[in-house]
Amino acid sequence: MASIRLSGERGYADHGWLKSHHTFSFADYYDPKFMAWGPIRVINEDFIAPGAGFGKHPHRNMEILTYVIDGALEHADSMGNTEVLRAREVQRMTAGSGVTHSEYNHSKVDPLHLIQIWILPEKDGLTPGYEQITFDARAPLTLLASPDGRDGSARINQRVELYRGELNDGESVELDFPKGGYLQLYRGQAELTGFQGASKLGTGDGAAFESEKGQITGGDGFLMFRFV
Repeated sequence: MASIRLSGERGYADHGWLKSHHTFSFADYYDPKFMAWGPIRVINEDFIAPGAGFGKHPHRNMEILTYVIDGALEHADSMGNTEVLRAREVQRMTAGSGVTHSEYNHSKVDPLHLIQIWILPEKDGLTPGYEQITFDARAPLTLLASPDGRDGSARINQRVELYRGELNDGESVELDFPKGGYLQLYRGQAELTGFQGASKLGTGDGAAFESEKGQITGGDGFLMFRFV
């Protein structure tokens, strides 16, 4: 049965310029029952004020995926990448042996809405790397990242596939989690069926899955992780 994580049950931090919802323990939010799910260590849904952001800070031994929902993210890192990540684009940064980077809302007028994910890599000390890919086409399920980088997806160093889902009202798609997974709804309403029961999801809700199959109906925007 899918284990539902309601939006309002997530950790929450309001720093004025940053409003952040934490699916798992992060920074000052700590809950021993919600430390991770499989190799997924962080799912943060961030709302960043115009012109604000994170100054230079370090990361090590983590696969960091950022998906912009609305707005544009200005990124600069110690690998020499200076980029703007826009809506419907995904960024993959392998922190590996160590990187520093900064992240700012590129706009001085419009807010920025994104989801950032940290995934534990298969091994430590990897050579740092960077990818940025645009996925414009709307589809029920679009592969954004995978271990083999197939179908134009970003390549991550862990046995996890990341999909974006975009369904119209009443539209359904089958979901198969052979080794478990997670789903985070960021826009719309949805219903899960076939997972030993039925569950309704609202914007911001998430669901953790064991090895099981089922179906999702509706959900204008969601990210789905599939362990492979």
